Amino acid sequence: MTKRKYQIGVMGSASDLKYSKKIEKIAEDIGSFIAESGNITIYGAEKDFDSLSTAAARGAKKKGGFTVGVTYGKGKDIWDKEGNTDVIISSGLERGGGREFVLVNSCDGLIAVSGGSGTLNEMAIAYQLNIPIVAIKGSGGWADKMSGKFFDGRKRLEVISVSSAKNAVSKIIDILDKRQII
Repeated sequence: MTKRKYQIGVMGSASDLKYSKKIEKIAEDIGSFIAESGNITIYGAEKDFDSLSTAAARGAKKKGGFTVGVTYGKGKDIWDKEGNTDVIISSGLERGGGREFVLVNSCDGLIAVSGGSGTLNEMAIAYQLNIPIVAIKGSGGWADKMSGKFFDGRKRLEVISVSSAKNAVSKIIDILDKRQII
């Protein structure tokens, strides 16, 4: 049986959190490494801001990868000036009010880079759904705060801490391979 491609979510800050070009480059590199691995980049497609997730989609497309953007509300109008999104899923739900569940539930694994309240929400949903999470330590935001930690006392799923985009992608793939997702 042929193994399907992994759907790897990249979650991170919107540009209104004013992340650095260095952190944006890390997010873009994550998308590049996902594409090079032959897997799919899933991200939260924003309508009004650029984001680290969008940077990951840009990185994936530069390497010929396949990208899926999950957006909120109705319509497929997203912040994608360069055409880096192969598939747009309009959830019909609001940002902060349900879109995150559709987005995260579409992922086999999740990589967090920096991140504000939306990323925290996405990471918490992944924890509840038993979807593995890898966080880039040193990128700021909730990725830093949750690296190497559990969301609660149940200790079901530790947020795995890594220090680079390359390590994040290889680690999430390793975790997914061990789960034998088909």
